[in-house]
Amino acid sequence: MKLFGLRLTSTALVGIFIILACVGGAVFAPWIAPHDPNLPLGGRWGPPSAEHWLGLDQIGRDMLSRILYGGRISIGLALLATVLAFVVGIVTGFAAAVFGGWVDIAFSRIADVVLSIPILMSALIIISGFGTTTTVLVLTIGFLYSVLVFRVARAVAMNIAVLDYVEVARLRGEGLMWVILREILPNALPPLAAEFGLRFCFAFLFIAALSFLGLGVQPPDADWGSMVKESALAIPAGIAAPLYPAAAIALLTIGVNLVVDWLLSIYSRPQGENA
Repeated sequence: MKLFGLRLTSTALVGIFIILACVGGAVFAPWIAPHDPNLPLGGRWGPPSAEHWLGLDQIGRDMLSRILYGGRISIGLALLATVLAFVVGIVTGFAAAVFGGWVDIAFSRIADVVLSIPILMSALIIISGFGTTTTVLVLTIGFLYSVLVFRVARAVAMNIAVLDYVEVARLRGEGLMWVILREILPNALPPLAAEFGLRFCFAFLFIAALSFLGLGVQPPDADWGSMVKESALAIPAGIAAPLYPAAAIALLTIGVNLVVDWLLSIYSRPQGENA
């Protein structure tokens, strides 16, 4: 089987299936969720049944419905933060590689300053100062990860900018924007696509970790990280409730990594072997 002319491996197919299942469940949650995710329907930690497939949580809400709706928040916030990081990181990285000089120095020194502080510590400082709204969460993660994307985009663009076809385009009199959009960007897409998958995973896990610490998504909304925190008290009692959102986090991460591994294997092959 092929996708966009590229041969799919069995692991890539499994990864794509996992991603589509998770995203589909999140997108269509209002139609496929059996119950209102915030409505108590029974007793505390109700067991799985025909009506509640995954049982009930600590205040009697349907776990399956909350996982489906929680996926909308977990995946949506991670995707927004990753897109923001890539827009900022690619623009600044390409600018640093193409213009060089003081532009490269300024952006690189800013990146060094941001990366001198651990990302988790920086996020905790920013969120503690500006609040725990979803807007602050997305902007914080997007900004912090844009620095990492900047370094990757700059390195990739610098390697491409010295190749013969880019020099030929410059000698033809093409402008910088034409060179960036028509020569550098298309050839930088494979490694950047793989980096996008990795960054999405890190953003997704980062949001889950912040929610578990109580600094991410706030009640009554729920993402998978906050659901693990809310259900943690069930672990000593041998109740499986916290395992369901934890399994959802692990499953989506595995699926994205399988697709990223496939993309990296394609990018690392000699040209002509992808057919």
